[in-house]
Amino acid sequence: MIEIERKFLVVSDEYKAQAYKSTRITQGFLSTDPERTVRVRIKGTQGVLTIKGKSNTSGTSRFEWEKEIDLEEAKALLKLCKKGGIDKIRYEAKSNAHTYEIDEFFGDNNGLVVAEIELNSEEEAFEKPSWLGAEVTGEVKYYNSQLSTTPFCKW
Repeated sequence: MIEIERKFLVVSDEYKAQAYKSTRITQGFLSTDPERTVRVRIKGTQGVLTIKGKSNTSGTSRFEWEKEIDLEEAKALLKLCKKGGIDKIRYEAKSNAHTYEIDEFFGDNNGLVVAEIELNSEEEAFEKPSWLGAEVTGEVKYYNSQLSTTPFCKW
């Protein structure tokens, strides 16, 4: 239940040629409290409820609990979410032994493309693909919960 991930800006669309899957995601937040965020997501035709705890000092690790829920329940819960939501396409691309999740944002976050890699430990080594740019792990403004309240277009 501990999520370990690092986050990077994306500098080109070369990842699309490497992507083996893409999914439209719509999400909203019931809570954006820094101690815990509660997210409702529609990922393709699947509903998901996620609770995330506060990140550690480096921003690399935090508690995450996720549960698939009925699609109609997810749609109903989205109506209860705080103002501001997230609309994006998530691409999944393999690079060596790792899978990157690359989010291309729309709406008020249009133009922002961020990649995440989940790791087994904070010290795990990985090779960066050519389309990966600056690391933004731990930079709170790149958290989806923050993008929902202070979107990229307002930076």
